[in-house]
Amino acid sequence: MIIQSIFLYLDPGSGSYLIQAIIAAVLGALFYFKNIWWRIKSFFFKPTKKDSTGNEDAHGDI
Repeated sequence: MIIQSIFLYLDPGSGSYLIQAIIAAVLGALFYFKNIWWRIKSFFFKPTKKDSTGNEDAHGDI
């Protein structure tokens, strides 16, 4: 019965830390899987090599 009495009190500092840890874990997992998705996507869809300004002349000759 001592285990049940441990969970009866949760102070505000512990509660906010628990919420912060849960939010950080969720956001970290989302960031991790987003990076994996971008790597998979970039493997199948290679970007074309274009000038960043969109000009045909990449050397700057006028």
